Amino acid sequence: MAVTNRLTCYSDPADHYSHRVRLVLAEKGVSVEIVDVELGRCPPKLAELNPYGSVPTLVDRDLALYESSVVMEYLDERYPHPPLLPVYPVARANSRLLMHRIQRDWCALVDRILDKRSKEAERQLARKELRESLTGVSPLFADKPFFLSDELSLVDCCLLPILWRLPRLGIELPRPAKPLLDYMERQFAREAFQASLSAAEREMR
Repeated sequence: MAVTNRLTCYSDPADHYSHRVRLVLAEKGVSVEIVDVELGRCPPKLAELNPYGSVPTLVDRDLALYESSVVMEYLDERYPHPPLLPVYPVARANSRLLMHRIQRDWCALVDRILDKRSKEAERQLARKELRESLTGVSPLFADKPFFLSDELSLVDCCLLPILWRLPRLGIELPRPAKPLLDYMERQFAREAFQASLSAAEREMR
């Protein structure tokens, strides 16, 4: 059952950072108004709420939050069920470290591939690095249903939007990445994941 609240999320329907937040909202079953914002077009209302005019931006009554990791953690604390971060400090810190590594190691490559200002040689190198890195960590997905966890977490919410975009990024994972491919198939079939997708994202696969 959806949680009723006056929440608004300014979101780019094709952006993986916006997708993270929409995925958390879907997992929490939170009722929210999604306002689509096209890349490079900042509505006046968004400019009033967020000095950077960036997405995702979440508005909860008088509170406006931006930066996807800040928004995700706020939602996890504001709507504690189901929890998407571990309870204990050490496990919680490890989850945050994994999110940081996803940001530095993989999101940076995704952003370089998608940046139209990047030279084609740079994009090709980024594709190669991302494919090899994901293939290299694939065995980590063999033992548990989620990324190094028995429960879905914010770590998965950071990773899944990237994996959904692999065809758009021009990346096909090889057979040795089967544990990761199996993880993707399971997670993409989840009801909340399907609910998180924009029309633009559905067209990516």
